[in-house]
Amino acid sequence: MADAILTATDLVKHYPIKGGVLRRTVGHVKAVDGVSFQLMRGETLGIVGESGCGKSTLGRLLMRLEEPTSGTLDFDGIDMYSKKGSEMRKLRRDIQIVFQDPYTSLNPRMTVGDIIGEPFDIHPDVVPKAGRRKAVQDLLDMVGLNPEHINRYPHQFSGGQRQRIGIARGIALNPKVLICDEPVSALDVSVQAQVVNLMEKLQDELGLSYVFIAHDLSVVRHISDRVGVMYLGRMAELGNEDEVYQHPTHPYTQALLSAVPVPDPTLRGKREQIVLTGDVPSPANPPSGCRFHTRCWKAQEKCKVDTPELIERPDGVGAHFSACHFAEPRLVIETVDVSDVEPDERFSSTEVVDPGALLERDGAATTAADDVVSDGTQQGEPVGEPDASREDVFREEVRGDAPDRRDI
Repeated sequence: MADAILTATDLVKHYPIKGGVLRRTVGHVKAVDGVSFQLMRGETLGIVGESGCGKSTLGRLLMRLEEPTSGTLDFDGIDMYSKKGSEMRKLRRDIQIVFQDPYTSLNPRMTVGDIIGEPFDIHPDVVPKAGRRKAVQDLLDMVGLNPEHINRYPHQFSGGQRQRIGIARGIALNPKVLICDEPVSALDVSVQAQVVNLMEKLQDELGLSYVFIAHDLSVVRHISDRVGVMYLGRMAELGNEDEVYQHPTHPYTQALLSAVPVPDPTLRGKREQIVLTGDVPSPANPPSGCRFHTRCWKAQEKCKVDTPELIERPDGVGAHFSACHFAEPRLVIETVDVSDVEPDERFSSTEVVDPGALLERDGAATTAADDVVSDGTQQGEPVGEPDASREDVFREEVRGDAPDRRDI
C-alpha cells in the first residue's frame, strides 16, 4: 500500500468576529473545526459538501495560505507549519494549487508566458533563465494549448483555456501534490469533462497526488480514489469511491446522494428522495454534539450531547470512516458507473441519431405537433420518413456545423 504524502491532524481554523466600538472579538466563525485525513502518493482525494462547509478553507490551510488556529500538517515527513522563510518557500515547490475562478486567478496585465513562467522567477534554480521560454511553451503544449499563444493575455482565451493556463502554472515546478479548489465548477459541462480528463492524464504522467474539492458529486466520483464528505467544518464520512457512493452510512451523505440528478430516464421517479428539514446552522454558532442532528431524522438525545468520532463503522460489506452514532448503510439508488464503458455500449449525447430509425422504433405513424409543419403536412396526418433535406439539416445541427436557421 502506498504511503501517505500528506497527513492532516485535527486542523482547526476559526475566524474572529469583531464587534462594538473597540472592535473586540465577540465570537468566532468555525470554518474548519477538527479535520483529519491522509492523502496517499498518486491518489486523488475528493472533498465534497455544500457551500459554507469549509472545503475551500481546508484547501487554503493545506497550502498554508491561511495559518491554522490549531492542528498539524505533515507533508512528506516534514511539519509544514513549523517552517518559515526560505524553508517554507522551498517546500511550496512540492505543493501547488489550482483556484476556482479561471479568470480572477490570472493577472490580466500579464501575458500567458509571464503567468506560467512566474514560478521560475521565484525559484530561479528550477529552470535556467535562457530555457524558460521553451519550458513555458512545453507546459502550454502539455495542457493542450498552442505554444505560439505565449504572448496572449488571459482575456483572449475561453474559460476552459484559462483554467488550463492555471493548471500549467500549478505544475510548472513539478510538484508532488496539487490542491484543486473547485477547478471545474465555473465551466460548461463539456469543458468540465475535458479539464477532468486532462488532470487524469497529467496525474498519470507526472505522478501527482490530488486533493480535489468540488460540489458536483458525479465529477468527484469520476476522478477520485477516496472521497471525504464535509458538513459544517467537520468530516462526516470518509472512504473509497465505492464505499461512499454505494454504501453511505452517514445520513448527510445519503441526503446528498439522493439529490443527484438521474441521467437514466428509466430510473426517474424510483429514487428514494431524502428531504432535509431546516436550514444549515451558522458556523459562528454550531450545534453541540453532532452538528447534523438539527436536520437528521435519526437524531436522539445522545446526538445532542456527544460528538461522534470519525471511526470505522460497518457499511454492510466492510467498514469505512463515518461520524454518526447510528451509522447504517442505505442504498439511495442503484446507479452504474459508465466511465469505462465503450461509447457504442451506452447512450452518448454526441451520438448522431437517425430520425428515421427513431420513427421506426416509436411507430410507423406519429402525429405532427403543429398545425402545419415545415413540409406542409396537416395536423393529424401521419408523418412518414423525413425527406433527405430535413434529415441533412438535423444531422448538421447535431454535429454543430448547421448554418444559421435564418438562412435555411
